[in-house]
Amino acid sequence: MTDVLRRGRASLAFSFFVQGAAFALLVTRIPAIQDRYGISDGLLPAFLAAVPVLAGVGSVCTEHLVKRVRPSRVLRWSQPVVLLALLGVASGDRLWQVAVSLGVFGLAVGALDASMNMLGVSLQRAYGRSIMLGFHAAYSLGGIIGASLAWVGAHWDLALFVSYLPVVVVLLPAVFVGSWWYVDAGVGGGVGGAEGDGGAQKGGEAGPVVFRMLLPLCLVMTFAYIGDSTVSNWSAKYLQDVLGSSEQLATVPYNVYMVTTLVGRALGDFGVRRFGAVGVVRAGSVVAALGFGVVAVAPGPWIGMLGFTLLGLGLCVIVPQTFAAAGRLFPGASDTAIARLNVFNYVGFLIGSPLVGALGDAWNYRGAMVVPMVLVLVTLLYARSFAPRPDRYGEVHERSRTADVGRSGDGL
Repeated sequence: MTDVLRRGRASLAFSFFVQGAAFALLVTRIPAIQDRYGISDGLLPAFLAAVPVLAGVGSVCTEHLVKRVRPSRVLRWSQPVVLLALLGVASGDRLWQVAVSLGVFGLAVGALDASMNMLGVSLQRAYGRSIMLGFHAAYSLGGIIGASLAWVGAHWDLALFVSYLPVVVVLLPAVFVGSWWYVDAGVGGGVGGAEGDGGAQKGGEAGPVVFRMLLPLCLVMTFAYIGDSTVSNWSAKYLQDVLGSSEQLATVPYNVYMVTTLVGRALGDFGVRRFGAVGVVRAGSVVAALGFGVVAVAPGPWIGMLGFTLLGLGLCVIVPQTFAAAGRLFPGASDTAIARLNVFNYVGFLIGSPLVGALGDAWNYRGAMVVPMVLVLVTLLYARSFAPRPDRYGEVHERSRTADVGRSGDGL
């Protein structure tokens, strides 16, 4: 059983890694995609907004799909679709072709994000200790590598298809082979292989998901992604236009943010085991808010980069723990809860960038940074939602008596 869990954990971590790389390859080459298809500046926001909107649709569809098939099967087939859609974005030459490819990418990403986190929560329950942050650390590592590969493509002026094809050729068979070691929650609270007995999980049928109870976690997820999208979309402009950095230096904050996100998530599971989920989320919220405060008052670019460093360390722990908390809150219907919660990932992404841009234009960008700071601090009001049961994880591998993540007779 231990070997099954270890293989399942490794294969799922690789899936998170691949998804981080694929998403980074798309978003960091937006200017090249725009040039290839002649997308106007006025039309570009509609294309960019369509991806998270359709991802939300994909997540909702996954909620219903996993009542009939195991989440591992959804993940097994949605991840190759994401990679092929990425290649499709680089292959066409007409506007309708990129629209179709981005639409498929968005729908598949929604299914992929939801099913990945379903399996992560399932494995965490089987392990009896926090491991969710490690999966998201793999995503951050994939994002760093994907962004680096995109930089190489842009630096050497490679065509999009030439940049994407080697990545897809390597990763596509790898994720398909790795998918055979995914581990679902077994019937009756055990752990079975992806093709184990008993058919699909009935996570959505074991008990109702009361939205009023899930709402605090939905708000936390939204606030976290408003903060994240603020960094990804505005850090370079803020450093250059507000803090007076050079164009070259303005590219550094997001890289620093990604690296500190990786470090924070790689170490975060140890923090949860030692201090509990509530303590880690509270600390992360305070550090993230402090980061936004430092950015807002920074007198120059180097202090601004210190603020973005703090942001990476603070925000990185919140999202993985929000998914884990949803699984604990609804142990008999965690698949449904995670699929619904995942939609608010995209809500935050859609709100964050336009909100900061509008406030910056109407007021000033220093003041605009205060808004995500306040929203992150609101997370402190909902911190107890991360521990509906005792929130301190056990230290023993597969410790079944652990209250919040041990194996449950309800299954997932």
